Amino acid sequence: MCGIVGIVGGVAATSSGASTVRRMADMIRHRGPDGDGVWTDAEAGVALSQRRLAIIDLSSAGAQPMTSHGGRYVIVFNGELYNHGEMRTLLDREHGDRAWRGHSDTEVLLAAIEELGLKQA
Repeated sequence: MCGIVGIVGGVAATSSGASTVRRMADMIRHRGPDGDGVWTDAEAGVALSQRRLAIIDLSSAGAQPMTSHGGRYVIVFNGELYNHGEMRTLLDREHGDRAWRGHSDTEVLLAAIEELGLKQA
């Protein structure tokens, strides 16, 4: 099971936000030995990190935090979309073929949020 950590407000809005959230993620390294990543937006006061246990897409294309193609959304996700292949096909058919980075269900979820909005995705 992956591990997710984050900070909203406080130290996340400072230059030490990234190092703080990285230290937090290091504390749960056992939750995801396959990689880690950090994303911060000091202006918004948000810092996110994820320890990855790669299951579906073992390549670096499945790394998180993951930013949407349009750059508006960032996600850290621990779960599994059993129908991500069907969702990918549907998104391509209804919203035009996109240049998928990899084969992860996280990327499909993020594309659905970007195309359909959070409630419908």
